[in-house]
Amino acid sequence: MKVVHFLVILLTLTSYVAFAYDPSPLQDFCVAINDTKIGVYGVVFVNGKFCKDPKFANSDDFFFGGLGPGDIANPLGSKVTPVTVNEILGLNTLGISLARIDFAPNGLNPPHTHPRGTEILVVLEGTLYVGFVASNQNNNRLFTKVLYKGDVFVFPIGLIHFQQNIGYGNAVAIGALSSQNPGVITIANAVFGSKPPISDEVLAKAFQVDKKIIDYLQKQFWYNNS
Repeated sequence: MKVVHFLVILLTLTSYVAFAYDPSPLQDFCVAINDTKIGVYGVVFVNGKFCKDPKFANSDDFFFGGLGPGDIANPLGSKVTPVTVNEILGLNTLGISLARIDFAPNGLNPPHTHPRGTEILVVLEGTLYVGFVASNQNNNRLFTKVLYKGDVFVFPIGLIHFQQNIGYGNAVAIGALSSQNPGVITIANAVFGSKPPISDEVLAKAFQVDKKIIDYLQKQFWYNNS
């Protein structure tokens, strides 16, 4: 009986690990389509997307044009241009995506997390101050680095991280992510800009500040640069 219990626990843990990331493809490609009506006719439904019949796939399904400069004239001085399964339907089931991040001088990609993907960042132009914060388990240790053109840095899956342009000119970076749809949670937006708002009593106690400060923060406009 102990052996059976052990096997059940092992299978449970294995299943948890297996479903923690994007599923591995079982075919060459599974181009996503948004027409759910044809699902009843045998089109495969994979991880939130229906798959086009492979014989109807074409080169445009795997293409995204114009990954050009983003508009950095905003309160953060940065712009994230994602290329996920929503932009390239052929990324469906392939477990990868990327984003271009443009920065004005002193521009900031604010603290955020990707709940479904690790990010590896390469600086194309400029100088960035970057960092991530480890979980409570690792005492919320802060890891930071100044990156120059050609430098690469990794942000582990799910951890809060940021990038700031500390150079005199504009900066550009490309981030590759280990998910077709890694998601993003911008911390300030989620905490102070949620709809409906989180109780100011909850936040005042969590941050150990006066409720008036929380009320002020909740009234601010929280810009979404992604």
